[in-house]
Amino acid sequence: MTKVVFKVGGSILQELPKAFYELLIDLKEKKICDPVIVHGGGPEINQALEQMNIESTFIDGLRVTTKEVLEVAQMVMSGTINKRIVRSFQNQNGKAIGLSGVDGRLLQAEPILDGKLGFVGEVTKVETSWIDMILKEGGIPVISPIASGEGETCLNINGDTAAGAVAEALGCKLVLISNIPGVMETVDQKEVIHHHLTKKDVEALIDAGVIYGGMIPKVRSALASLQGGVEESVILNGLEPNDILKYLDGEKVGTILSEKEFEHV
Repeated sequence: MTKVVFKVGGSILQELPKAFYELLIDLKEKKICDPVIVHGGGPEINQALEQMNIESTFIDGLRVTTKEVLEVAQMVMSGTINKRIVRSFQNQNGKAIGLSGVDGRLLQAEPILDGKLGFVGEVTKVETSWIDMILKEGGIPVISPIASGEGETCLNINGDTAAGAVAEALGCKLVLISNIPGVMETVDQKEVIHHHLTKKDVEALIDAGVIYGGMIPKVRSALASLQGGVEESVILNGLEPNDILKYLDGEKVGTILSEKEFEHV
């Protein structure tokens, strides 16, 4: 059965309807695809740090992860958020198994930017055997992006980057779940969705200010994953779960990011 990695960002998690979880369970039960979840948790990490009076510093917009910040990130993502997603599946009679990238050294990583960002890394290896085992036993893996570093070290991984690495390792499609129907632009006073984008298109839209903020790392991670063997990356609206089904049925929905050139409509 075809595997599909779904990246669910921390900013949308609390907005997702029951229908999202019901659909993914249905996709598995009907053998349409094997869902694998990778999630983030930025907003809740920020909230926890604020409540605990732990200061954050940033370099070029990226958070420096100290040991204190890492412990909070692990607590929030591998604990609170991961188990909340698992419960959401189980509440709809699904079978989900929550784990972090540290478990079984599922995600292995090394520090980025020569360690200037502290305990922040990029994935160098994914132990796909653990994912395959859970899928084979009828479960849906729910992965928190905390990885094993050298020795006893743990590293915080950007959720989009982690999802891309997992999709690369599995050689499958990557679905980035958002709260918007794709990359949008106002043309002649009308909102239009860009249904297909290449790297060249993405960079042009970033320069034009159409793609901005948190959408920039999302689309760049999606494009980077294509170079590592990901079949296709797509941004879909998780608040409209039927968009996922439409995409899998080949309908024009969301924004597909590909290295291939498409005719733009």
